[in-house]
Amino acid sequence: MKTNLLNYDLQGLTNHFAQMGEKPFRARQVMRWMHLGGAADFDDMTDLAKSLRAKLKDRAEVGVPDLMTAQKSRDGTRKWLLDVGTGNGVETVFIPEAERGTLCISSQVGCALECTFCSTGRQGFNRNLSAAEIIGQLWWANKALGVTPKNERVISNVVMMGMGEPLANYDNVVTALSIMLDDHGYGLSRRRVTVSTSGMVPQMDRLKEDMPVALAVSLHASNDAVRNEIVPLNKKYPLTELMAACRRYLAKAPRDFVTFEYVMLDGVNDRPEHARELLTLVRDVPCKFNLIPFNPFPHSGYQRSSNENIRIFRDILQQAGLVVTVRKTRGDDIDAACGQLAGQVRDKTRRQAKWQQLHLEKG
Repeated sequence: MKTNLLNYDLQGLTNHFAQMGEKPFRARQVMRWMHLGGAADFDDMTDLAKSLRAKLKDRAEVGVPDLMTAQKSRDGTRKWLLDVGTGNGVETVFIPEAERGTLCISSQVGCALECTFCSTGRQGFNRNLSAAEIIGQLWWANKALGVTPKNERVISNVVMMGMGEPLANYDNVVTALSIMLDDHGYGLSRRRVTVSTSGMVPQMDRLKEDMPVALAVSLHASNDAVRNEIVPLNKKYPLTELMAACRRYLAKAPRDFVTFEYVMLDGVNDRPEHARELLTLVRDVPCKFNLIPFNPFPHSGYQRSSNENIRIFRDILQQAGLVVTVRKTRGDDIDAACGQLAGQVRDKTRRQAKWQQLHLEKG
């Protein structure tokens, strides 16, 4: 079986080439061809010796996922469904803005965390993505989007906010992050790469030491009682532990704040008293809030908070001195908005069947 070189960061690739009897600079060459040049064929790597190209063709591959579908929203948002084998597909979304282009990357096929308001969570869970399958999403998007008229890459920011909990796939995510940040890879700034987590506290502490990038925490509640219901992981790592982990992370973070993501669910977490509870909860954590209007999906059981309730909630936080944004819904006409990514999941957890049965019983 051929070795997929996309699974290696520069150190891993250097070690692999050493085992082949090749010098370290060959690893740097191949890494630049794969990621900066978008090459998937060794014959295209023209500054490699023909003998090395022949050796690589015999032993290795640049194995990117196959493209299944590509969609474009009326607002310019792009979504790609990539085939990761055995009937599974993961979704990747590009969001164009005036000052930046952000790619939202998936880390798992489905998600095991069962957050109740998330369409991805309803799809169940199949497996972790390999480093090659994670970085392959960025590879594909770069190929599809090309460069700007100034010969700059269209993608300036990457967020690990697609399907899955990134820190539940820790080693492969860190390898992919290393490739994103490496100047021989994609050369992205730590400030422009964000990992989102629902609050896996031990892995947050590891990430702080291994690969400190910008951090976003899927908070979604102001107290443990509500969060236990909508983010079940909170039962393992409650809010006091999560806030302490956020404070520790900031000691080495490239930004001096944590972003708290907060989906606005009508009657669940969107009342003024919830906003005031948040002020107490985060008083010792430098942060900004990103309020996300809930994006409905069939049988979710939730409604989007009204614009007025979102405004009141935002104003309470802002008047206390917090930086608050309300996320503009992008790509909802192609199901590319936050919480809508569902992909194609052969569910090993049987969660889809359980939800369908529950809906039939309620109906």
